[in-house]
Amino acid sequence: MTEYFEIHGRDGAARRGELRLTDPLSTPATVDAVLEDGGSRWHDEPAAPEGSESALTVLSHRALPPGTEPPVEAAFAVEYPDVDFPSAAVVSPGTAADHGADAYVLSNASGYLGHAEAFVDAILSIRDATPDDTALYCPGVATPANVATLAYTGVDLFDEKRAWVRGLEGFYVTTDGEAFLEDLDELPCPCPACQRPRETFERTDCAEHNVNALTAELARVRRRIADGRLRDYIEGQARHEAWLTAMFRRLDQQYGYLEERTPVFRRNELLAASDDSLRRVEIQRFADRVTSRYRRRLDAPLVLLPCSARKPYSESQSHEQFARAIGYRGHIVSMTSPIGVVPNELETTYPAQHYDSVVTGRWTATEIEFVSNVLERYLERAEYDQHIAHVPGEGYREICERVEASLGIEFEYTVVDHPTTDESLAALDAALEGEATYYKSERESATVRAIADFQFGDGAGDAVFGSDATTEGMYPKLRVRDGDGDHLATMVPQYGTLSLTPAGARAWIESDAPTKRVEIDAFVPTGSVLAPGVVDADPSIRPGDEVVFEGPKAFGVGRAACHGEAMVESTRGIAVDVRHCEETSAL
Repeated sequence: MTEYFEIHGRDGAARRGELRLTDPLSTPATVDAVLEDGGSRWHDEPAAPEGSESALTVLSHRALPPGTEPPVEAAFAVEYPDVDFPSAAVVSPGTAADHGADAYVLSNASGYLGHAEAFVDAILSIRDATPDDTALYCPGVATPANVATLAYTGVDLFDEKRAWVRGLEGFYVTTDGEAFLEDLDELPCPCPACQRPRETFERTDCAEHNVNALTAELARVRRRIADGRLRDYIEGQARHEAWLTAMFRRLDQQYGYLEERTPVFRRNELLAASDDSLRRVEIQRFADRVTSRYRRRLDAPLVLLPCSARKPYSESQSHEQFARAIGYRGHIVSMTSPIGVVPNELETTYPAQHYDSVVTGRWTATEIEFVSNVLERYLERAEYDQHIAHVPGEGYREICERVEASLGIEFEYTVVDHPTTDESLAALDAALEGEATYYKSERESATVRAIADFQFGDGAGDAVFGSDATTEGMYPKLRVRDGDGDHLATMVPQYGTLSLTPAGARAWIESDAPTKRVEIDAFVPTGSVLAPGVVDADPSIRPGDEVVFEGPKAFGVGRAACHGEAMVESTRGIAVDVRHCEETSAL
């Protein structure tokens, strides 16, 4: 049980936290100034460290090199004592376990440098075997070039050792790699060490610069985590070293680890700057939910449209022109990279209206393959009787032709030269001639139900709202009421999600839909449900999820501050941000 480390914010596996010493330390950070070493057990049994609340004490240990055989690890495993001061236990991937420490130290972490697969596997092994709310310390590895990527994997604590030693060896380290000090005619840094005259700049000055650069980079990482933009940063920054690029790509392959920790929505824009962005959890999750949870409720022909730079798409000039030609006779689905396909009902749902991508006029082979696969899976589930493709030729047409060949369907292509020409719009109108129109209220009902499916689980839209629910308000600020007029939910236009009322929460837990529940102890929350008050939580809960919490004295609804496993494991921090709470004794 950790008493001295608390997580305040998350960005996927990366965390902003606080090492709660006499002088608190915001993490990710270096710990040189606050670290005490309890000694090695390889020779003599050292005296038990006294410890103090002003330092993080590494308990006496036996360090093991990477690649140590499991029987050897087991033979030399250390039993760590329970202590009442901030402590860290040294572990390897094979010996990691819950030792009751506040932090865990990766044994001989420097041995993993340059080996992306081994480094990622080691970090995941330790994170899986130790409580979520404990810190992970990788000693002897941090440089300004790699610390952002390491933090992205879930490392919280570092030290200055490698940066300092590289300086003494004559290597000038920056966020884009390192150079021999002797090769630099001028120093590209404004730190105090680099303000000294170049002719008197020694290796000790170089070491000081390296540490300054590491400190500055950690401040940048903390800011990026707070903004939810660390992934955007490392997609560019990590490319300066091949093994770092391999490292975050290897981490992308560990989808379960990242997906569990990645929020269901963010406040900031998602930048898709390369093909690597297609592997981001947010994009893969959206594609998965659209093809496995979304249900088509409008009985109308499919109309595939190109995406637009303006979002939501319906507010763009091109989509306004398309809408006039379609006239409530077709079901609009937009094709886009990197998202895949976006049914009209989900155009505001994160990340459909929150991304920006690099537009060159040409699709890459990776983009074409990804969107083709998503469109194919979508059409297999949606089962349209008629398929209209109002898309330009470049990229879009190739995707449609691939899906035609795979599914044995036929698209009617309506674009002549460009989608917004009069001739093209007339062809789109003609393709829908004779089709029945649906009402605006039908589209709005389909929208809130589709969002419920996407957000809560397959079939939730009908299970939670029933057959007699109605909508009111102006899109996208829709409200849902049941047949008795009770307010069930409100659409949040910023994220395209549903915010439930207590009545909506009760309808949810009484339905057949999968419910994200948090069981709490016998108390009535006021502002937040803290982790120590959580008895159990649904493991499917993700950060930002709408959750129902209930206990002997309270019932309510709110947003998850972390994933379900972390709620149960953690002994500090917020588990649920409460929006509505009722005392059960008063019901």
